[in-house]
Amino acid sequence: MGDCHEKGPSVQGSGRSVVTIGVYDGVHRGHQRVVERAVAVARERKLRAVAVTFEPHPDEVVLPGSHPQRLTSPRRRAELLAELGIDEIDTVEFTLGLSRTSPADFAQAVLGERLRAAAVVVGEDFVFGQGATGDVETLRMLGDKYDFEVEVVPMLDGVSSTAIRERIVAGDVEGAAAALGRPHRVEGVVVRGYQRGRQLGFPTANVETPQHTAIPADGVYAGWLQCVPVANLPTLYAGERWPAAISVGINPTFEGVPRSVEAYALDRDDLELYGAHVAVEFAARLRANSRFESIEALIEQIHADVAATRRLTS
Repeated sequence: MGDCHEKGPSVQGSGRSVVTIGVYDGVHRGHQRVVERAVAVARERKLRAVAVTFEPHPDEVVLPGSHPQRLTSPRRRAELLAELGIDEIDTVEFTLGLSRTSPADFAQAVLGERLRAAAVVVGEDFVFGQGATGDVETLRMLGDKYDFEVEVVPMLDGVSSTAIRERIVAGDVEGAAAALGRPHRVEGVVVRGYQRGRQLGFPTANVETPQHTAIPADGVYAGWLQCVPVANLPTLYAGERWPAAISVGINPTFEGVPRSVEAYALDRDDLELYGAHVAVEFAARLRANSRFESIEALIEQIHADVAATRRLTS
């Protein structure tokens, strides 16, 4: 059985709780319906609202090498769940041993003994336990045994983490935003690049993203750049958010440049962001990457991209 290794905001005291369970990668609109219902039940009963999540992603453990692209980091997921009203985030370490735990043993150890669940709220596609052999009917049966009620929330048609990843891979950031309920974002630390943007008059933040981040298809996008406060990293512009023209991929005009995410904050050539943790949010795809025959043609296109970004983010 895995152990809790991360806690989010919590209420004081122990006692019974209302629990919702899921990977919750992306905390998309379907997830939000489930979480909001769990929070509502907790408030009605004056109990803690607890979200049980898993780290790493179960697919990485059960299917080594599959590495689903992450829609949200664990820190961002916790932040979004807290914004929905969750009082405590119980992150269970997902191991091969846990994957082989029977539904009954999981319900007893986590829901019954550790969290003392009075109610469990899940989506109608919820599965758990060894080989995903437990479903909502199994959970109801175990609820009778371990003294918790089960409430099942209907799925939202067409909204799933898998479908959102597919939209992002295709560059459909607007479709992804509709399913997420907010713009898709990637986060990372600003590192030194080739500084070609600065030489062209459009200094960019070169964002080093964590491995397996869900990065949109190569192209140019309109969106925003935001500084995110993270412990032990520079916070000079913490919380500030600027409209930004964003480039993803290999710049075909310059040879040998590795794939990158770069964001130019409109009208800001004074920002010193090296070492800062930032978020890049995607509003719309402007165009595919192109190779330009001259620097002058590239600069002219960047001006057009900036103008389009200004229209879309104003």
